Amino acid sequence: MNRWYLKIEYDGRNYVGWQRQENGPSIQQSLERAIENFSNERIIVQGAGRTDAGVHALGQVAHFDLKKDFSADTVRDAINAHLRPQLISILVAQKVSDKFHARFSAIERSYLYRILNRRSPPTLESGSVWHVKRPLNAGAMHEAAQILVGEHDFTTFRATMCQAKTPVKTINSLSVFTDKDQIIFKVSAPSFLHHQIRNFVGSLRLVGEGKWQLTDLKRALAARDRTEGGETAPAGGLFLTDVTYPPDAIGAA
Repeated sequence: MNRWYLKIEYDGRNYVGWQRQENGPSIQQSLERAIENFSNERIIVQGAGRTDAGVHALGQVAHFDLKKDFSADTVRDAINAHLRPQLISILVAQKVSDKFHARFSAIERSYLYRILNRRSPPTLESGSVWHVKRPLNAGAMHEAAQILVGEHDFTTFRATMCQAKTPVKTINSLSVFTDKDQIIFKVSAPSFLHHQIRNFVGSLRLVGEGKWQLTDLKRALAARDRTEGGETAPAGGLFLTDVTYPPDAIGAA
């Protein structure tokens, strides 16, 4: 049996999310179908993170097992050929040890969120940014964001349907900065709660608009109550950018 590592890029707009579901097409289902079509083997693709409907990826990671032996170039190119015309692309295919697990071997996940902060609506980037017309103070948002760094009970920023066993998570880093007419959020952690990043962004928007001060964000965090937080930012602005593994986790099989 050969275990394969995949690095994947996708536009999440036309999917119900990463995970296979009954109510529409998923990234996982599309990959499994493409792999089965070229290999003639029934397989299960395991992902590093379950992105929601409409969320994109620049560096999602997954693994699967095949009985047959193929070259890495063949696996990458064959999956991509069978994915067309879907907006999913295999960037890297690599044979790895059978001890590697895309989800459980990961030590950090990194995301990017983009706000388009201008009066005019997006055209080419429609569906991949949150359009906010009112001017936002990125400096104030970054300062407030540091309150969320570290280990906390993040119940206030957790979706009500979240199935995580505990609301306590550790945020390794969270930065907010401007890039031309966009405000960029970068956040890394070992794992996240459902909607956690999008709820962070919705709350920090209130800081950027001057509706909240630092004390308001501290109060919201301490409240451990979802109703005390800001709105959930739209899914389209969120990108899974990178999944980090120990140095010896991804090596030649």
